[in-house]
Amino acid sequence: MPMLLHSATIYVSAALAEIAGCFAFWAWLRLGKSALWLIPGGASLALFAWLLTLVDSDQAGRAYAAYGGIYICSALLWLWVAEGVRPDRWDLAGAALCLMGAAVILLAPHRS
Repeated sequence: MPMLLHSATIYVSAALAEIAGCFAFWAWLRLGKSALWLIPGGASLALFAWLLTLVDSDQAGRAYAAYGGIYICSALLWLWVAEGVRPDRWDLAGAALCLMGAAVILLAPHRS
């Protein structure tokens, strides 16, 4: 259980860093914000990439695949909190399926 909590903490932190970094680029290109938004955006994306290296996995692809489910849920939370759009039942159902997939990838007894 400690490994699962450690991985979940890293994944949630990475998702927040990725969403913040991507939103900085979105704000610059789509909302007309200053190009200075790219500085913290780039730093946030670098933090995201570094955080994923901390996941306890021997294969990068498996760590990234499991991260996908967490990212989707975090993006829907961003949609709700930052953009004021409440996710609908289809968003929630899709997110639940993604989390189940992430759990299978992360927790299954894989062969080396």
